[in-house]
Amino acid sequence: MMRTLLTLSFALVAPAALPQSRPQTTNMTCGAAASLVQTQGAAVLGTGRDTFDRFVRDASFCAHGQVLKPAIAPTADQRQCQVAWRCYDEPQENR
Repeated sequence: MMRTLLTLSFALVAPAALPQSRPQTTNMTCGAAASLVQTQGAAVLGTGRDTFDRFVRDASFCAHGQVLKPAIAPTADQRQCQVAWRCYDEPQENR
């Protein structure tokens, strides 16, 4: 009985430990990727086989003192699509 309960508890916990898949920009059109970020406000998207990045709609999704820079990613229809923006720390000399 104890063995069954232990096995069952591991079976219930195991799926939570699996890596979560994320939307891939390379499987979307440029417009679809940009629309996803606009709708969600901020999103972590895969940008290649083993790469990903966080994209934001506007500065309200950045930490205080960060600035926006264009976020370019490959999509199904464009090699360089401005999907949205990325948050970067503002250089010290600009503060």
